[in-house]
Amino acid sequence: MSRPRERPPAPEPLAVPVVDNHTHLDSETPEDVEVLLAAAAAAGVPRSVQIGCDLAAARWTVEALDRHPQLLGGVALHPNEVPDLVAAGEFEAALAEIAALARHPRVRVVGETGLDYFRTGPEGAGVQQESFRAHVQLAKDLGLALQIHDRDAHDDVLAVLREVGAPERTVFHCFSGDAAMARVCADAGYYLSFAGTVTFKNAEPLREALRIAPPERILVETDAPYLTPTPHRGRPNAGYLVPLTVRSMAATLQTDLDGLCAALDANAEAVYGPW
Repeated sequence: MSRPRERPPAPEPLAVPVVDNHTHLDSETPEDVEVLLAAAAAAGVPRSVQIGCDLAAARWTVEALDRHPQLLGGVALHPNEVPDLVAAGEFEAALAEIAALARHPRVRVVGETGLDYFRTGPEGAGVQQESFRAHVQLAKDLGLALQIHDRDAHDDVLAVLREVGAPERTVFHCFSGDAAMARVCADAGYYLSFAGTVTFKNAEPLREALRIAPPERILVETDAPYLTPTPHRGRPNAGYLVPLTVRSMAATLQTDLDGLCAALDANAEAVYGPW
């Protein structure tokens, strides 16, 4: 492995534990999953929410929940998967399997679902929106939290939620909006989950959004292996790096680190329930 792709060193652990509320451990080898879960626990991140957002990853997620008590899970069809599934005539069957997998008692999330206009052009917007509506309804039918993927689609994501009615516990995974959007989300009672992007030098609008968000509505995540926080951008992300993001959040909010950690942990339990 070339040096830029080596795993970053572990930061100073958190004294008060927090939850990584969005990770993709299915991208790792089984051996690395064990190592990374142990490293996260040692860093003050003993619990995580594993997200499987295609059929293979969703199946892996449900199997992993039975092996790893430190994990809860989420399953869905990622918006970028949807146009190809529809074109192949496979969307309905795939969604039915997601609905079946979502009934596992340790699956607490429908997600990540939503809209992504960055990788899918206008021709895919309609089927993404229909899939998003179906996932929202599934979350409401099963009483599960919803995790939203929103890329270059803020207005349409909010419009769909207004149209169909959001679940009681709705999380904007890897929140990417500005302060104005944070106000809209706060007024609606949505949760905003902040990833390593909040540490990036050019992310001042995101930090303004963090300052706007109510303390009882913020979460932290990795989206591992993506979105590695500063100073390790470009290298693989993992749960043990959450302390870098949380410390950056505490600095942005000018608040006590331990108090922020306690709030983040309590918010995660409010969304997902006990592990």
